[in-house]
Amino acid sequence: MARYTLAQSPEVVLTVAGKDSPKAREKAMAELMELMDSGKLDTDLADGFSPDQFIEVRELSMSEDREDPITQAVQVLNNLATLKIKVQELRSDAMQVRSQIDILFSDELVSEEQINSIKEGFKTLKSFAQLNMKFLDARSQAENARQVLDEALKSPNSEVKPPIESVISATEVETVEVTNVASEPVEAITSADVEEPVTTIEDAIVEVPVSKSTKKK
Repeated sequence: MARYTLAQSPEVVLTVAGKDSPKAREKAMAELMELMDSGKLDTDLADGFSPDQFIEVRELSMSEDREDPITQAVQVLNNLATLKIKVQELRSDAMQVRSQIDILFSDELVSEEQINSIKEGFKTLKSFAQLNMKFLDARSQAENARQVLDEALKSPNSEVKPPIESVISATEVETVEVTNVASEPVEAITSADVEEPVTTIEDAIVEVPVSKSTKKK
């Protein structure tokens, strides 16, 4: 289906069978005349209006709708790059002319040759100033274009979130284990219940001390 509208009345949409073609536009022209003759359409058309002046109404697909802002963003950045190159080319000469302007405000004598050089430099200074203003405006607009491209270039992996089960930490597991152990009864052990280890020595020689009363006088 081909759909057309008018620049004078954009709210009016004429739909005819087939794709956009001279034949389809002739059909739309016939429908337009019928609407005007019946009084259903109050539109003043200039003399010489032809079917070629119909504006085709196209419905953008989702991909085209998303690509259009990207195309505009690239064009804005391309314009910024072009202006930046031109500004850089003229900056040195323009700043030199700007430094010579201060001579006009001093009491020093200035030769005619210097004056003519300054006048010739005004053209370069004017071109640089105009380009620099355009560059500053373009750079401000390019900030939005850069954000559009950054959004379009974003990796889908950055939006993936880890599952909830994997968020359990090791400290929580340790806390549960300690709590279970503490819930069991603990048997108290006293020092009396513990037997001291006994060391056995085979063939040991025991030396008995002699009492003083057994010695001969």
